[in-house]
Amino acid sequence: MTAESENATVKGAARTVRGALGNRSVVLIGMMGSGKSSIGRRLAAALELPFSDADTAIEQAAGMTVEEIFRNHGEPHFREGEERVIKRLLQSGPQVLATGGGAVLSAKTREEIAKAAISIWLKAPVELLLQRVSRRDNRPLLKTPDPRAVLTRLLEERTPYYAGADLILESSDAPHEVIVENVLSLLASYLAGAGGMLKDDSAKALIQDEGR
Repeated sequence: MTAESENATVKGAARTVRGALGNRSVVLIGMMGSGKSSIGRRLAAALELPFSDADTAIEQAAGMTVEEIFRNHGEPHFREGEERVIKRLLQSGPQVLATGGGAVLSAKTREEIAKAAISIWLKAPVELLLQRVSRRDNRPLLKTPDPRAVLTRLLEERTPYYAGADLILESSDAPHEVIVENVLSLLASYLAGAGGMLKDDSAKALIQDEGR
């Protein structure tokens, strides 16, 4: 397939998905380092939808960074603000929303996402997550002598909540463009009817990044 025809295919899939979404948003969930923000921005551009990053919105509302909120007020305070911000964002209309890694721990947030959006878990192994998060020193929960152990524990604790997503994308270290293509393909299949069947059967749609 030529680059031109491949691009046309992606655009066609994006148009199909955007039309089928209606008033719903697409919410990306998953661990820190899973690529929610970087993939979300590109997905939003392909779908011609606004992009929102929950952590950025929280920082703007609080007038301080996530790290400062954790340090000055603690995680419970941060989670309360996170609930309010995500609810407000989802009520503002269709968009692609990247959530923080622990957002789905809140039953209220899970309920808001279920009402207003299709959720996708960007699922990545600990090794890949560790490789990505080590590039930046702004993760409050990882300011520890053993970030690998913390990541492993958090992933184990959060997996039952992540697994409640409408869709699951098995993410590898593939180019962002490839992952966006796979997300669009996954969404197109889901919105065409396959997703409803899978959800009724309590199953999840999975797609493997081919690393092309």
